[in-house]
Amino acid sequence: MKMLPEKAMIGVLGGGQLGRMAIEAASALGYRCHVFAPDGDAPATDIAAVSTRADYTDTAALTAFANSVDSVICEFENVPVEAMDMLANHVPVCPGGKALRVAQHRLSEKDNARTLGISTPRYAGVKDGASLADALSRFGGGILKTCRMGYDGKGQMRLAADADPLAAIAHLGSDDLILEEIVDFTAEASFLVARDHQGQIAVWPASINQHRGGILHISEAPALADILTPALWDEGKAAVIAMAEDLELTGVLAAEMFITRDGNLLFNEIAPRPHNSFHWTIEGAETSQFSQLIRVAAGLPMGRVNATGRWRMTNILGEDMPLLDTAMAEPGVYIHRYGKAEARTGRKMAHLNQRID
Repeated sequence: MKMLPEKAMIGVLGGGQLGRMAIEAASALGYRCHVFAPDGDAPATDIAAVSTRADYTDTAALTAFANSVDSVICEFENVPVEAMDMLANHVPVCPGGKALRVAQHRLSEKDNARTLGISTPRYAGVKDGASLADALSRFGGGILKTCRMGYDGKGQMRLAADADPLAAIAHLGSDDLILEEIVDFTAEASFLVARDHQGQIAVWPASINQHRGGILHISEAPALADILTPALWDEGKAAVIAMAEDLELTGVLAAEMFITRDGNLLFNEIAPRPHNSFHWTIEGAETSQFSQLIRVAAGLPMGRVNATGRWRMTNILGEDMPLLDTAMAEPGVYIHRYGKAEARTGRKMAHLNQRID
């Protein structure tokens, strides 16, 4: 695509903290941003040059939005694919409709990975009690998940082999489900790739993640070789590149993978947008994930993605706000607050970046 001039307008689908940090990166590169989101009181709208509050299915509002911007990024993978496809008829878009379509459905993610030869846990689509009972028997239990809209531990439950299938389905309130076998893993690794409109590729060093209550708590990067061996790093890097190319991605794509106790790598899920486990790149890489996304959207050359040391990212949830107060006085801690007024339990309010080498 043609390089956008300074002060061009980049559209942002979604108003959350990922959009806010993308806008900050866009401003540093000389661009303005127009946020399109259903929620008017959202972190990204506070700092956007322009904002539109409308539903993603509002064709008239989307058309006006398309006519007001020079390029579009997406900070939220559950935007309707039809909206992304419509915008693509007017301006360059990130990540593109194909990437959104696959990422929005857990069964499609797993099928896509397997088609590309990427190892996954055993899984089965679940529509009713009979299909769930069969999968539970074969896997000896598992994690039952909604295929759409689950995140941060929501929309899923752990089941024993003798669990009541109908009760489990009723609890999740869906007949579009996936059962995944329980994986015996020692760590979770994240891989992040950027791909521009010309197909050029850049891959950041991998992150190692720790979760708390189903929500990411800490990411450290680059991954140490005694956790993610060079062979597994090569495998994960090749996998995330293969997925980005197959999905015709423009922008950034994160893939979460399990490192099993027997030393294998198993695919978990993807996100075709900036990812929480790579917030450390804001201070810790030559080019952050947000700056790279804006570079791709603006047709600029991609930046180098080498780490500038070892870094730790710590999420601050609503219940962790005292930690944020303490961090204000600590040297060497970079604080990123998201501008959310209500500090609810489990709500991501901020993150901290700190060099640890």
